[in-house]
Amino acid sequence: MISNIEHIAIAVHDLQSALERFKALTGATEEQIRIEEVSSEKVRVALIQIGSSKIELMEPLGADSSIAKFLEKRGEGLHHIALETTDLEAETARTTNEGFPPLSAPSPGAGKKKIVFFNPKDTNRVLIEFVQKP
Repeated sequence: MISNIEHIAIAVHDLQSALERFKALTGATEEQIRIEEVSSEKVRVALIQIGSSKIELMEPLGADSSIAKFLEKRGEGLHHIALETTDLEAETARTTNEGFPPLSAPSPGAGKKKIVFFNPKDTNRVLIEFVQKP
């Protein structure tokens, strides 16, 4: 079952500049912010906690990152919406039965979460991610 919008992800060229902008916009304190690298996705992210959800700013770590390719093609902006579930495998099986197969098998994401993405062609041109906390 989907329980929450876990985060909304925004692709950015310069993580530090974007983080300063979003800190000013949201009034977030340092305690609300976590920065980490997600090597499996080749990105550096800043997660800004706002209530029970987060804004995730994503900066590519190299030209071969999918975020670098996204930025090259579309520029900065909304990348995906992440929905939280307590059972990633069951939700992925359910959505597959509904005609929404995942793009790949579950993989590690930021914060040691398990993640899986769904094709934007199936979801009204919005990349959707399912997230299961450890």
